[in-house]
Amino acid sequence: MKTPAHGPSSDVALLESLADKYGTPFWIWDADVLRARINAVVSTTDSPGVQARFAMKASPTTKILQEMKAAGVWIDSVSGNEVLRARHAGYAGGNQPPEICFTADVFRDNALDVVLKEGVLPNVGSPGMVDDLKKAGYTGPISLRVNPGFGHGHVNECDTGGPSSKHGVWITEAKAVLEAAEAAGMTITMLHAHIGSGPQFEELYDNLNRLADEFAAILPMFQDIEGVSLGGGIPHDYRDADADIPVERLRDLFAAAQQMLSKVAGRELRLEIEPGRFYVAPGAVLVTRVTDVKQTETNEKGPGVTFAMVDAGFVDLARPAMYGSYHRITLPGADAREEAPVVVAGPLCESGDVFTRDDSEMLQPRDLPSPQTGDIMVLHDGGAYGYAMSSNYNSLGRAPQLWFENGEVSLVTRRETLEDILRLEE
Repeated sequence: MKTPAHGPSSDVALLESLADKYGTPFWIWDADVLRARINAVVSTTDSPGVQARFAMKASPTTKILQEMKAAGVWIDSVSGNEVLRARHAGYAGGNQPPEICFTADVFRDNALDVVLKEGVLPNVGSPGMVDDLKKAGYTGPISLRVNPGFGHGHVNECDTGGPSSKHGVWITEAKAVLEAAEAAGMTITMLHAHIGSGPQFEELYDNLNRLADEFAAILPMFQDIEGVSLGGGIPHDYRDADADIPVERLRDLFAAAQQMLSKVAGRELRLEIEPGRFYVAPGAVLVTRVTDVKQTETNEKGPGVTFAMVDAGFVDLARPAMYGSYHRITLPGADAREEAPVVVAGPLCESGDVFTRDDSEMLQPRDLPSPQTGDIMVLHDGGAYGYAMSSNYNSLGRAPQLWFENGEVSLVTRRETLEDILRLEE
């Protein structure tokens, strides 16, 4: 599929009016783009027994969760509070069916209490988590997350399978966890793995088939299985806005995997998929303003650089500073200007507060229309892990989120204030 063109991100008059009303920086969601991505995923699950989930950590705002629920997408949560946020958005508790699954490597804060109280399906990733559930008196069904030995993210920090990944139980240890669960009075009703969203589509396609085969090999030892999750994985192309991602090819793959695994089990099984970023990545952009343009000169430490200083920083969009992620950058209304290599940098007192860098943490100037003070600048594809990972570091309040639909704009979350920050202090 091709993602629809952003409605608001190229409309400089609209963005200027919103900047006047809400200040910069701000996030703006495009309802059409988000729904197109949701529908693309759901269309791959229209075969009997195939179910889509959304890894809500990518974007846990209630408005987004309600869009998922309206499309019939279930939820994967990774904390007790995420479970409660999903419940707040209208998702049912319990595990019949398991609309909410809890997936984590550690029960921290209120997670164990919430799992017990809400009755959601815990997806355990270690023998110790089985022991934690046992000590808490839990005797319900569980899901087992396995590490299949392969799968990767777009950078090493996002690896979800293989020897360097902390997630899940190594697949050869699955039987030992099964025995521990049975001894504790629990039944394993789902098997889960995640092979990452880093591969290109063809590699993803091969890995999904490989993962289904790996599950088929261990499935006979699990007599209570109701579902198998192939995890996430659908990639999003951050560099090419016109990339055609052939998600429709996954429909037949998922249908075939569901039928094959059901045959191995001797009964109908539910096959789940669990993308996160693919649903939401192109749905939101971060709008910022150029506050200054300045230059350094070449010396023995390296070449000179032109810096476009903007009022957004890694408090708003952490991914470039965290692991060198690429986000397209545009200056609406400046297309006629001559392009020049520019480093886009934010307001924080951190040398790493730069949006144009590579995964080795080196500055990587971007060819952009020559920026001028006062320009509106747009950082694209921030819907996944954008607002979700933002912070109030430097006591800068989180930027607001806006919603664009049918030419109208509404407020989703307001700008965080100092009063909001101080409210937590004793």
